[in-house]
Amino acid sequence: MPDMELLLIRHAPTPGNLEKRYIGRTDEPIMQPLPVPIPSYPQVERVYISPMLRCRQTAQLLFGGCKPLILEDLRECDFGAFEGKKYAQLCGDSRYRAWIAGELDAPPGGESAAAFRSRCCAAFGHAVRLCIRDKIARAAFVAHGGTLMAILERYANAREAQSFYAWQAAPLCGWAAKTTSDAWIREQALFDIQPIGG
Repeated sequence: MPDMELLLIRHAPTPGNLEKRYIGRTDEPIMQPLPVPIPSYPQVERVYISPMLRCRQTAQLLFGGCKPLILEDLRECDFGAFEGKKYAQLCGDSRYRAWIAGELDAPPGGESAAAFRSRCCAAFGHAVRLCIRDKIARAAFVAHGGTLMAILERYANAREAQSFYAWQAAPLCGWAAKTTSDAWIREQALFDIQPIGG
């Protein structure tokens, strides 16, 4: 099978994003009008999305001619007690300070980093296998910043590997990556990873 291209795109901005709030399970719409230009992406044969409204709206905006397939486990991390809050509201909370220092595995009532990353990567891996089976040449994934970072931290090939936070993307931007059936079966690796949309 020739190279398959995968576009990993962060959803369009929401009010909570611009206010720098922790927005995980909150089902916010994208901003109207959008405060950023809409990039032009190539046509795709398949679109996988997080179930959140902001991802559904972004997929419609970018790939309206392609019916999206919802993957529940591409949703953003559940920030528990920190959901919807800004740093200024949380910096006095000892639990928050412990969490950002890596001393607390999960926000109170929220999801651990390990559980979040595991479910995102499992969902992505399943989708890639389906694309290989169906001989898809190009697919898009419209999800959240944290979701994309988890996927790329796990699946970038050894030469292009980076830490979680190195894979941050602005709204409506992301990464184009390639794989082949052989590369995926052998090492579950993405290669030739390039920034897109910016």
